[in-house]
Amino acid sequence: MKFNQLVTYTLVAITLFLSGNLSAADFMGTQSCVECHQQQYKDWQGSHHDMSMRHAEPKSILANFNNQQFDHLGEISRFFMKEKQYWVNIKGPDGQFKDYRISYTFGFEPLQQYMVEFENGAVQLIPFAWDSRTKDEGGQRWFYLYPDMDPFDEFYWTNKGQNWNYMCADCHSTNVQKNYDANSNSFNTSFSEINVACEACHGPASKHIEWSKDQTKSTPLLGFERDLAPKVGAWEFVKGQKILQPKQVKTSAQLETCGQCHSRRSQLTDSKAKAHDHIDNFSNKYMLSDVSPNLYYPDGQIYDEVFVLGSFKQSKMHMAGVVCSDCHNPHSNKLKAPVEVICYQCHVPSEYSADKHSKHAEGTEASKCVTCHMPKTTYMEVDPRADHSFKVPRPDLSLKIGTPNVCSQCHDDKTTTWAAQTVAKQFPNSVIRKTPSYAVAFSNAAAGAPSSSDALSEIALNPQQPEIIRASALSRMTNFPSQQTYTAIERSVKHVDAQIRLSAIIGSGGFAFPNRWPLLSPLLTDSVFSVRTEAASALVSDWSNMDESQQMLMTVALNEYIEIQQYNTDRGFAWLNIANVYLAKKQFDKAEEAYKRAIKVEPILATSYANLADLYRQTGKEAQSIAILKQGIENQPKAGLLRYSAGLAYYRQQDLTQAIEYFTQATVVEPTNPQNWSVLGLAQEKVNPADMMKSLSKAFEVSNDPQHLYSLCQFKIKYRDPTTNACLQQLSERVSPQVMKQLTGQ
Repeated sequence: MKFNQLVTYTLVAITLFLSGNLSAADFMGTQSCVECHQQQYKDWQGSHHDMSMRHAEPKSILANFNNQQFDHLGEISRFFMKEKQYWVNIKGPDGQFKDYRISYTFGFEPLQQYMVEFENGAVQLIPFAWDSRTKDEGGQRWFYLYPDMDPFDEFYWTNKGQNWNYMCADCHSTNVQKNYDANSNSFNTSFSEINVACEACHGPASKHIEWSKDQTKSTPLLGFERDLAPKVGAWEFVKGQKILQPKQVKTSAQLETCGQCHSRRSQLTDSKAKAHDHIDNFSNKYMLSDVSPNLYYPDGQIYDEVFVLGSFKQSKMHMAGVVCSDCHNPHSNKLKAPVEVICYQCHVPSEYSADKHSKHAEGTEASKCVTCHMPKTTYMEVDPRADHSFKVPRPDLSLKIGTPNVCSQCHDDKTTTWAAQTVAKQFPNSVIRKTPSYAVAFSNAAAGAPSSSDALSEIALNPQQPEIIRASALSRMTNFPSQQTYTAIERSVKHVDAQIRLSAIIGSGGFAFPNRWPLLSPLLTDSVFSVRTEAASALVSDWSNMDESQQMLMTVALNEYIEIQQYNTDRGFAWLNIANVYLAKKQFDKAEEAYKRAIKVEPILATSYANLADLYRQTGKEAQSIAILKQGIENQPKAGLLRYSAGLAYYRQQDLTQAIEYFTQATVVEPTNPQNWSVLGLAQEKVNPADMMKSLSKAFEVSNDPQHLYSLCQFKIKYRDPTTNACLQQLSERVSPQVMKQLTGQ
């Protein structure tokens, strides 16, 4: 891999500066900024941005490589020096231990990670990290970040989930170009600077330097592409208000600039040939994850690692115009002042004293604003991160839907009921507690409650809700197609916020093509790259239902969608997406080739085998379908999907013995998947009805879904099982009398 070095960029910058030959948007390097911005440079040195990535050398390595050993379940990994280089002896995907040279460091506190470079230019993070905290804090030790991972897991250290080029580079270095070559399966990734330097946030500085040579010229934004100033120019006290109100509000690219890295999002491109990388519109380069169940609790509290932006966009502070630099020094990354002083910038101190607000003793940890409103969750074993949604603690919601609350986390000797009653007593007039929460609607939607259609629609159309919450309501509508959700989506596809339009696309998934086309077709020419490409992605599955004019309207956005996949062809999912486009167009040979490329690039991705097997089934190649599923089971033995699909293939051939065998394997691999138990039961009916009812009972047990209980009762009636009445009684407590009447015929 040929990396551009800082010294090279510094020399280029100096040469161009002296010659006056500055082209637009050139990256000049940090050293070109130092002379005029000495304080900012001083603040930046040693910061998390400065230390985000470094070459492996004595001044950057924090860990002990002095022949250290780490014993995990009797397997010994070793960290050592060889010819002034840093090395690790660690088990590879073949199960054999091998020496790997450490090429780069990653971060520095509270932990530091290390990376090795493979021959094809792939840079991978090893699974061990150095705890850089002090010994008193439990640090100064090696620890295993992913002890439960094996070679079949996406996040095993040599697999794609730990690949720097795709997963990490864009945020840890400046001006990254991934440069993946699909033909050779190799990377030639480059960057202007190895760490997060000035131009990572401000953009290329060449025109700014040109302006600095002649400040009499009228140059927008002093030569930069983006305005990073705070959004609110001043905050003012308004009589009767406890919180200062925004004044002199203007547009700012600061939140989107910080958010390009401090967010859970997917990257669409790093192309310089187009304007996609202009951070003025985040959604031209990225797609921000909404408040989805796999990342957040139903009330928006952080669950998985979401890196701030998605949390912050839920907050009232975001809606008021607060941005990152209102609290943080953007160059040192530290708070601008002690935490309570930060809060009192806007919150009138007399109104938020311990006596009036926190109800905890003044000066204690419990009385601090952040203790209750920014609870921390520890990730990567030792890294506690604060929730930036600034939620009001809601133990009453914990009682209703099981979400965590900071009161019970602190008072762990008390019940949640006690916490809810105490909060209600201390804040009897709380408007927040009396206002219906979207958390209940999101929780009910996850459980499949029929009432979700109305509740989600109401949230999506409520302008008082944060836009990310409205978007999250829209994306959940895909399972609840109705007139209400259709109306909500119809209005939302015209909304000014790109994420709301994106989520409306997802939410439309439950509607048939004739209804979906008029909703989404206007978005095919949307001004935002991610919106029009996502619209094309959503509609292409109905290609055969389109007339020629509709297909022509699809073409430009669909080609752009393919560009996104081509950018990401180092990942199996991109080849899957390409294959699905070909499949929709009935170009079966091209679809088959793309599925095979997905398998080659990422052999552990189970969906590739399942989709290719389904393609073979559609084209009458049953033997090849089963063969590719067996290949998938060998390469990804942890996927129940492949065993499930193999069972279906044998079931279609009336080979019940093999079908039951593979369905049984699926329940062993994924015992909490109710569909595995349900289909096993249906296959067992002709062989052993008693086994069938045991499997259907298990399907209901793991899902608590009345539909599975309905099926079980149906078969108990059919086979005159002695426990039929007990089953019917249990079902009657979960479904309407009309459903019971339909089942029993009474």
